[in-house]
Amino acid sequence: YSSVVDEVTKWDSTQKPTDIARVALALSAMGKDITNVGGVNLAAMLYNHPDLDAGSNELAYALLALDAKATEIPSDAKWSRDAIINALLGFQNSENGGFGLFDNKTTSVDMTSIILQALAPYKKDNTQVATAIENGVAYLKNNISANYDYENNSNSTAQVLMSLAVLGIDPTVEANGFGTADNNIITRLYEYRV
Repeated sequence: YSSVVDEVTKWDSTQKPTDIARVALALSAMGKDITNVGGVNLAAMLYNHPDLDAGSNELAYALLALDAKATEIPSDAKWSRDAIINALLGFQNSENGGFGLFDNKTTSVDMTSIILQALAPYKKDNTQVATAIENGVAYLKNNISANYDYENNSNSTAQVLMSLAVLGIDPTVEANGFGTADNNIITRLYEYRV
C-alpha cells in the first residue's frame, strides 16, 4: 500500500484512466478507501477525467472501479454513472452486438466481455442496458469456436467466463450456447494448464 501511495501522489489529471481504475480496483479488494490514498482521491480522478471517453476500456474499468465499493459520485462531477453507461453503449455495433475499443465498427471479444461485466449491475433497471447485454452475449456465442474458446486465447476465454459469471449464465448448460456439461469454456481453460 505504501508503494501505491508513493506512486499515485505523482499522478495528475493526465494519468491514463485505466491505470487509475486498476489501482482503485486493487485497493478496493484490499479494503482501502479509494477516495483517500495518501490524500489522493482516485474516484474523483475517474469521474472528473477529461479523457474518460477516449476508449471503451477507460469507461468500463472506471465504472467497475467506482462500483466495486459503490463509490458515490457527486452531482457536479464531469461523469455520472448514467453518462458513463450511455457513453459505453455508443461503442456497441448495432449489427453484430459486439463492442469496440475506439468505435463501434471494429469489435472484439475482450472488449465486449469487459463491458458486459461493467454493465451487468444495471441490467435489471435499465432496458437499454438489458438489450445491449442480450446483444453482447449473442455476439460472444456467435464467436465461440467449436473447441469452446476464442482464437486459442486463454485470456479472451477467461474474460468471457467472467462475463457469464456476473450475468448468471451457466456455461455448462448447452441451451446457453457456451458448451455442454462435459465440454465448455471452463473445460477448455483447463487445457491451458501446465
